[in-house]
Amino acid sequence: MLLWKKLRISAVVVLSVTVAFIFLANVWVVLSTEKKVLTDSNQLDGHTVALVLGTSKKLSSGASNPFFENRIKAAAELFHQGKIIHFIVSGDNRTPYYNEPLEMMKALVKLGVPDSVITLDYAGLRTLDSIVRSKEIFGQEKITIITQSFHSYRALFISQFYDIDAVALVAQDAAGETPLRVYLREYFARAKAVLDLYVLQTAPRHLGEKEPLSL
Repeated sequence: MLLWKKLRISAVVVLSVTVAFIFLANVWVVLSTEKKVLTDSNQLDGHTVALVLGTSKKLSSGASNPFFENRIKAAAELFHQGKIIHFIVSGDNRTPYYNEPLEMMKALVKLGVPDSVITLDYAGLRTLDSIVRSKEIFGQEKITIITQSFHSYRALFISQFYDIDAVALVAQDAAGETPLRVYLREYFARAKAVLDLYVLQTAPRHLGEKEPLSL
């Protein structure tokens, strides 16, 4: 019985510490970046290269993904307003049948953005990879990140760690109420980002040759 009691106490302590860490990590990530989360394109000041973070074009049901659609719409509007002159579209390209960067480029071209101002980053397997590669591979130290608001804090937090002058122009969330699971996943992802950067020192899975943009 004594051993069982000690195990229960240990489990409670571990759980409490974990919950506290996740909560404090989220507070840190959000409070340290919220001033750089923009909703008005008129607030952009010289951040003329945009990093569009990847997501699937379709939901598992086969329906269009509103997060994808709204990121592309926001990106195209910034180009037509003259706020952005070049895009890095960064995402997963895990199989010949799943290619986030290519789908983003095709969607942007449909909205009148010339392909000559779009650079495809096929190795944006995670947010961390996309952010780091924008600097280390494509030579950009000043970027506008285009994603949804809940995702923008983590992207900016990673950017700050790597000394990238970044702001986030938030795309509209999904019409209606964003599923709770999306927020929960992001809540844990922020804690993971703190661990990746400050404890595990996680690096991008792929770097390779530098490919500086011709602007």
